[in-house]
Amino acid sequence: MAPVRKARSSNNKLERWEVALVKRFISSTGLNDQDILAYFTRPTRSINHARISEIRGETKHRGVEAASEEALADFIASWPHLDPTTGLHVRGDELLIKAREAMLAAVQGFNNPRAQFKSELFIVTAVIAFTYLLHWHYRRNGVDIRHKRTNGGVEEVVKTRHGADKHWELEECLRHPGCPLDEPTKTNLGFLIAIRHEIEHQLTNRIDDAISAKLQACCLNFNRAIKEIAGAQYGLDKEMGLALQFSTIDRDQRNILLQETDLPAHIQAAQIAYEDALTDEMVADPRYAYRVAYIEQSVNSKGKADQVVEFIRGDSERGEKLRLLLKDTERPKMKPKQVVDQMKKEGFRRFNMTAHTKLWQSVGAKDRGKAYGVTLADGSWYWYPSWLDHVRTYLSERGDEFR
Repeated sequence: MAPVRKARSSNNKLERWEVALVKRFISSTGLNDQDILAYFTRPTRSINHARISEIRGETKHRGVEAASEEALADFIASWPHLDPTTGLHVRGDELLIKAREAMLAAVQGFNNPRAQFKSELFIVTAVIAFTYLLHWHYRRNGVDIRHKRTNGGVEEVVKTRHGADKHWELEECLRHPGCPLDEPTKTNLGFLIAIRHEIEHQLTNRIDDAISAKLQACCLNFNRAIKEIAGAQYGLDKEMGLALQFSTIDRDQRNILLQETDLPAHIQAAQIAYEDALTDEMVADPRYAYRVAYIEQSVNSKGKADQVVEFIRGDSERGEKLRLLLKDTERPKMKPKQVVDQMKKEGFRRFNMTAHTKLWQSVGAKDRGKAYGVTLADGSWYWYPSWLDHVRTYLSERGDEFR
């Protein structure tokens, strides 16, 4: 893969289709360089008049053919051709406009109360949004995003079935050394892509609860990325709101939902396989999975009567108390392999996954009321420390059988 080359600033570079129009302006109108230049500048973009002089003097862009008379007429008729929402040029910044629209569509689709495949719809559309954003970025920075291959010692551009250039998919955009996204954002997208591949062309049960934290992180990551890459004025902050709910949900209802997620086994396997390769720091990073605790509250002042959700800074006094409360309420959890590994560290070297499975099955450790563990939103069973104590006692009573 070719290294990233530092390209001329996008603010003073004409694209190929614009060069063609400039040539037609020069040959078919009596406009001077400054008048022609006025058609290609806008508040968010500045073009140096020397670019027009280079074309007129044929010192650059000799290989670009002039646009047709019809193309010039259409260009002038539609000028300035700006998107009313963003002020972006509809043709020159088409990918950036589509990136914003795609992510908005992803959020709107997920928030649609009648949608039956929210997560699937969000993932597909969000992948398109990030692909458009990165394509826009790479093109503006002179990176060739076309797939290429070597045929008979000659490098050629890969074509689609109908003859168009084949451009990078999102995975290739993320692998490029010049990718502007941070590692947690790329990891989050990698997870969503893995899930998308797993559910393509397959019937799936609802997976919204299991991966919603990743979807929310993806949403926030896109907003941050588009502002960093294109400019703060293109963020979606003011266009994304909280989805309203028609009813509240109590703890018993929530527990039932989590126990009966019916998350397909192949999706569980894909999620576990992906996350097992990640560090604990990455899994806990809010850019990978964004988790929020909603706390029902009663207000004692009129000023807060209409406030549905209150956000508390984590470093504030209330935030610290809330963190300690949640930490005390939510017990530590361990996967089965972690239980086995811990017992081996304590000297029970012969204790393995098979023995562990036989043990919990023999005592019905997963039965309701035993309080040895819990099924989380990802569909996986996690053991509490009380089960670890039970296993330790059981192994200790067996003497050298497992040592």
